[in-house]
Amino acid sequence: MVNKSPSTKTRALAKHIRMSSNKARRVINQIRGRSYKEALIILSWMPYGACYPILKVIRSAAANANHNMGLNEDNLFVSRAEVNEGALFKRFQPRARGRGYPIQKPTCHIIIVLEEEEKI
Repeated sequence: MVNKSPSTKTRALAKHIRMSSNKARRVINQIRGRSYKEALIILSWMPYGACYPILKVIRSAAANANHNMGLNEDNLFVSRAEVNEGALFKRFQPRARGRGYPIQKPTCHIIIVLEEEEKI
């Protein structure tokens, strides 16, 4: 039996966020692999609406790391960040002559995994 070192990965996820997964991926691609502090700075200065929910998820993952594992936020980096498509909200828009025009409102699921950097 081999003793493994405890995993220093923590994650947070947000489900059914009312935005297109492509718009969220545009922001997620900028923070993948960066340190936690650097990711916060990037998200606070980017002009996209997807930044706010991603910022909330990354802060939640850091709070999980601090509270559950006692990790310092200065040593964390974004090891995995992904956006998956969620369910579509199906609605109808009224049109001429009593017809209904279908509208699909997309949702997405955001997953952020933070990991502690190895000090060499």
